[in-house]
Amino acid sequence: MPTTVFDQFTRRTADVTAQLAALGIPLTAPAPPPADLNPADPWASNYAVPVDRSSLAWCTAVTMLAEHHHTGIDRQVLAADALLRELGIRGLAQLHSDLHAGAPVDYRFTRCPYCSGIGEDPTQPTCDEVGCAPWLEFAGHDHVCPVCHGEDYQPQWFAEEQMTELEELLADAIEEREERALLGYRIRARLYRRTVRS
Repeated sequence: MPTTVFDQFTRRTADVTAQLAALGIPLTAPAPPPADLNPADPWASNYAVPVDRSSLAWCTAVTMLAEHHHTGIDRQVLAADALLRELGIRGLAQLHSDLHAGAPVDYRFTRCPYCSGIGEDPTQPTCDEVGCAPWLEFAGHDHVCPVCHGEDYQPQWFAEEQMTELEELLADAIEEREERALLGYRIRARLYRRTVRS
């Protein structure tokens, strides 16, 4: 039976929700009660939004954290909750960068953890949900991935292109060095002739 690329997202969500159910962890993280929101506490979360633990973004975040820390997902539930409460889906890009020691992630060479390199939002949201401009709302309008921003994941092609660019830069540097050496030789020769004449 042929599978589509979108089946992997369903499978990811199903695997994580099955693990949560087996562990007895609810699929919705409730919002903190209003009494717990203390505006004077700088460390307190002031986001009173429940988190859907069965969403693709949450499942991706908890999987990334668990794989990075070599733990079960039960140890990373609260971290994934906090990430999505504070930063939303775009927080996955920050998390990915943080897991790479803060270095920027080039999604041309690294597969996006959210969309797996397809460049589109895998949840296929509507234009109303994303907030597209009215003139863009037509059938077939694609929404780019909020993590990799639609970057084209083609490491083989981009690596070849980058090697060509580096070879050109190296050739330019060698040519410039040779020109400088020739110019230096001419200057020394001219100065030598002047000192010999005088």
